[in-house]
Amino acid sequence: MDWGMKNRLSQLIQPDGHCFFLPIDHGYFQGPTSCLEKPQETIEPIIGYCDALFVTRGVLRSVIPADLNKPIILRVSGGTSMVGKDLANEDVTTSIEEIIRLNASAVGVSVFVGSEYEHQTLMNLSKLVNSCENYGIPVMAVTAVGKELEKRDARYLALSCRIAAELGARVVKTYWCENFEKVVCGCPVPVVMAGGPKCETEKEVFEFVYDGMQKGAIGINLGRNVWQSEHPQAVAAGLQAIIHKGADVKKASEIFQELKNSRKGSTKRKK
Repeated sequence: MDWGMKNRLSQLIQPDGHCFFLPIDHGYFQGPTSCLEKPQETIEPIIGYCDALFVTRGVLRSVIPADLNKPIILRVSGGTSMVGKDLANEDVTTSIEEIIRLNASAVGVSVFVGSEYEHQTLMNLSKLVNSCENYGIPVMAVTAVGKELEKRDARYLALSCRIAAELGARVVKTYWCENFEKVVCGCPVPVVMAGGPKCETEKEVFEFVYDGMQKGAIGINLGRNVWQSEHPQAVAAGLQAIIHKGADVKKASEIFQELKNSRKGSTKRKK
């Protein structure tokens, strides 16, 4: 691995080997998602708890301060929407020149294994790896399932993650599931957990993140279950404790409650 690749990965994955990525890229197919209508206001109180920001080039340029002291993972796939026929019909949206110009520490691209567009999205990943490896830029593959949430079992996710790694992804983002260790064990590159649909309680979030970390994930790439919470700072603090401080669910919940009840955590997110 060349120095540039090592350097960029070291910005994303902290010295303890773990990471907390904050995705705010949902607008590329969902539009003005609830609580993400004004992305800068959404991330301002919680970005300090995170290690990197996952964002599209449009939002990065328009609302993210250039002096933000966090590495950027650039979302570079898209071309479809929630009202379209098939979310899997994606292409690469961003050139390698643009990726370099925006000083991205990594890029992220979705793959839809088992869909009508499987080949297309896997080739998107392959071509992106070919381009980015020339410049020492790591590619994160996102094992997306579109609207077919029933696909999120260990057998399917293990298949998707392994294929993404085989095609050259340096990191794979996937969903937590029962028997998650089977997903991680079959993937030769680091695995980070996605959040998926919003959980009913903060404790549910802490539980699946803690379980995934115990079973080999290096961290999370989790958005809605943080910034759609009534107390996003408190959730972010609890997650940071699990990821970087070895906290269990009980300790994370205590941190959540303490910050929620404090002056700093008493202000709910803006609706």
